[in-house]
Amino acid sequence: MISIDRATIEDYKIIVDIGKVSVEEAHRDSSPAKDLNEFLEKNYNHEAIKSELSNEKNIYTIIKVDGRPAGFSKLIFNSEHANIEQKNVAKLDRIYLLREFFDLKLGYELLKFNIDLSKNNNQNGIWLFTWTGNNRAIKFYLKTGFVIIGSHNYQVSKTHSNPNHQMFLKTV
Repeated sequence: MISIDRATIEDYKIIVDIGKVSVEEAHRDSSPAKDLNEFLEKNYNHEAIKSELSNEKNIYTIIKVDGRPAGFSKLIFNSEHANIEQKNVAKLDRIYLLREFFDLKLGYELLKFNIDLSKNNNQNGIWLFTWTGNNRAIKFYLKTGFVIIGSHNYQVSKTHSNPNHQMFLKTV
């Protein structure tokens, strides 16, 4: 059984644990290990995630299979960007799954959930950044209707950044 629910502050440890593993797996080839470790220590610690969950503009959801946490997403409504003409667009800031759940098509379920949530909250589209070397993610987003609209250098650490595609999906 698959369930997707909004995360609460009590779920911080789930997000930290999944984030540390899945971000490292997805990006280990994108950065030197010390830079990626610095990023994970800064962004996936208990206090950082508790702070994010406390900010009501951040909508975290957790997807579970038979009660086991398998992944999470973070969506931010009304997050306009200079490359996007439409107003009222959401940013899909994070979507991560544990590798053991990849074959269950949970990424699609979690993305569909976020698209529906966006539509139900009068968002005209969803945009995101994804590392240009993450071919699995790029293929996934292109297959689900996203288009590449720009690029961005994502700052991983003080000394390292990664090239990212900016992708957009019109939802209306």
